[in-house]
Amino acid sequence: MTVKKFLERLLERAPGPQPSFSVFHLTKALELIAEGNPIGRGKLSEKLKTGEGVTRTLINRLKTAGLIDISKPGCSLTKEGERVWKEFRSIFPRKVRLEQQSALTLAACNVAMLIKGCGDKVKVGMDQRDAAIMMGAKGATTLVSKNQTLLLPGWPTSVNVAQDFPSAFHQITKLLEPEENDAIVIGSADTWEKAEYGALAAAWTLIADNCG
Repeated sequence: MTVKKFLERLLERAPGPQPSFSVFHLTKALELIAEGNPIGRGKLSEKLKTGEGVTRTLINRLKTAGLIDISKPGCSLTKEGERVWKEFRSIFPRKVRLEQQSALTLAACNVAMLIKGCGDKVKVGMDQRDAAIMMGAKGATTLVSKNQTLLLPGWPTSVNVAQDFPSAFHQITKLLEPEENDAIVIGSADTWEKAEYGALAAAWTLIADNCG
């Protein structure tokens, strides 16, 4: 089973109403637990921007799936959790805040995320924008790495970012180090949290159910 399907199924495992968190909260939780190792429920709730009850349910889903252990110090990844997180990171290896705004960014807070080998999945970026907006972001900008430059897909022609936005090009390529056929999404929002969840949602649209 792909990591995408596996994580999405965690939202469906328990009977009753759908949980009030998304697959992107699950991926962020795995990241925080991997970095904190262990991390307490209170700190996890604070960083996820979710209530304690929601966080408790999220933790229970991760524990039931065998991804985390819970001890007095907090939550830590199991071997299976480490495997799933490693697989996730192989698809989405880098995620950074863009402290310097540019013509490619849409709001005060902008988070850029690299998606490996998915440049050919990008059309004109509308699906990524819509996914980001659904997570509370202002929108998303999608770029494709091709022939040692970045392209901003559009109709009827794409924009060469290196030529038209050189400052943004150098900032993004330095931070994310894209290779041929990688994609980059930039989630833009009024807060860093919404920008990050927007970037995650936009990136998620580019991986198929049968890859990753």
